[in-house]
Order: sequence, then C-alpha cells, then structure tokens
Amino acid sequence: MTKTSLKSLLIGGSFCVALLGASPSWAAVDWSGVPAKDVTLFYPGQSSFEWVMTPTDHEGAEKFRGGKNCHQCHAGDEKTMGDLLVSGKKNEPNPIAGKPGSVAAKVKIAHDDENLYVHLEFAEGSQPDTGMDKDFATKVTMMLNDGGVPEANRAGCWAMCHDDASSMSSAAGATRTKYLNKTRAHLTRQGGGDELKSADDLAKLTADGYALEYWQARLNPSGSSVAVNGSVFSKREETKPTAVTVASKNSGGVWSVTFTRKLNAGANFKPIVAGKPYTIGFAIHAGHTAKRFHYVSFEHSLVLDQGDADFVAVKQ
Repeated sequence: MTKTSLKSLLIGGSFCVALLGASPSWAAVDWSGVPAKDVTLFYPGQSSFEWVMTPTDHEGAEKFRGGKNCHQCHAGDEKTMGDLLVSGKKNEPNPIAGKPGSVAAKVKIAHDDENLYVHLEFAEGSQPDTGMDKDFATKVTMMLNDGGVPEANRAGCWAMCHDDASSMSSAAGATRTKYLNKTRAHLTRQGGGDELKSADDLAKLTADGYALEYWQARLNPSGSSVAVNGSVFSKREETKPTAVTVASKNSGGVWSVTFTRKLNAGANFKPIVAGKPYTIGFAIHAGHTAKRFHYVSFEHSLVLDQGDADFVAVKQ
C-alpha cells in the first residue's frame, strides 16, 4: 500500500491521528500486555468545589473537610450519581433529555524511555446532539497533577470547577474559565470571582508548581481530530507548541483514544519521572457538548514502574 493510499484510508475512514511530528502512538505500545482499569465517568451537573465544601449542600462535606477524598467515599457510586444528576432532580437546572448519566471507560497507561502513553476505550451510548460544539462531536480530556495542587490530589477535577465559572450556578452570565482556589484574593460560597492575589503571591504559587496540566483530544467519527494541551492556574490556557499527540479510532461506536506525551516535554510541562506520585482525572464531552456538560471521573493516582497507585504505568 502506498503512503498516499494509506493516508486516504486513515483520514477518509474512522481512523485518525493528530500527528505533530511523532510516530503513531497506537503502534508504539503492545496494549495487549498492559492491564486495564475500569473508570466510570459520570455527569456532575452544577456540583462545584464550593458545593462539595458546604455541609448544608453536600452531606459528605464534613468528611471531606476531615480528610476523606472524593474517591474514597464515592467509588462505585458513579453510575447512580450520574443518573440522578443528569435527570435534573439535583444540581442541574437545564437537563438534556435522553442523555445517559455515565460513560464507562477502560484505561491503560504505559511508558518507555521517552514517552508516557494513556489509552482509553469507551462507548458513548445514545447521545442527543446538543449543538453546543459545532466543530467536534466528542472531546476527551486528561488532567495531570504532580502534587503541586493539594486540593486536586483529594478532589481531582473539582479543584478547578467553581460555582462562578461559565454556566455554573453563580456565573451570572460570566464567561469565566476554570481556575485554582489559591489564585483568588477572596473565596466565598459563590466562588472566587475575578480579583486575583498580588503579583508577588501569584509568582510564588507559580514557583511552587501550583498549576494543573491538561491534555485534550477533540474528535469526530468522520476523521477530523485535534490534540491540544494546556494548564489551569488563574484561568485555563492552552500551551503552544503542543507537546501531546493523539491517535484515535471509532469502530462500531467504540472510541479508542491514545495520548502520547514526552516524559520531559520542556519548561511548560510537568516532568514525569519514576517513583513520583501523580494524580490524574478524566473528562469526556459527548453529543457536541461544551463547558460543564460533560462526564468526569474522580481522582486517580498514577506512578511509573512500581508503587502503590490506582495506575502503575508499565515500561514497554
């Protein structure tokens, strides 16, 4: 098969790669030898970090304040919670008719001497087309924390999900992106608003590594996909040039998505080293949704080679 015909097959069919100077990552790892972990992503509605922390709103708030993490209390409850929230009976003023409450994914993580590979397989189920995102039907996002954001170790994605972000309960029409608590001068039940701490305080937070990294695959079954990455600090920002590549395939309604990122990707990215604990979380937008209308996982731990973690990335 010629290079031209292979390209036509990949782009014209349901197999697509966002290639940015790297070899296809599905060919780099023998995934048959990598153990999979089941991760259930659920619909969260307008359940913000402030909601999690408020005892009158969240019956588990006192346990969280006392040291319990989200995953410790709610592992196994994801489907039940998602079904409740997506129905509009709790924390969702604008329910989407016919939308499933959760998405089940199989996740595998591996590495070699240069790269980390994260592989997800999932079926979205019957998703109503919301029309929110005109360009991409599906988006898959991974959050990475190296310990620099303590609240993300305990609450995963909720560390950057605030009550006054766009389309949340206290947004009042604002188009505010995700942000981290400590960047705000004042915090209330409604969130942190737009007043930031002093430049010196923000510089110290940056020096201490207080930021989250995210990777995203923007997908269409027809073959058009884009890989992006970025960070969340005082706001969410894309990082360019992109250090993440994505290989994706949709077969019979089942997505197969592989992220590839160099272990040491440069100054704008967190180094990934053996023996160091990391926290990761996943999100999936399905049915052309945008902003908060997604599915999310609880926080999961990651380590390379060996250690006590939800995911132990094996070396290939």
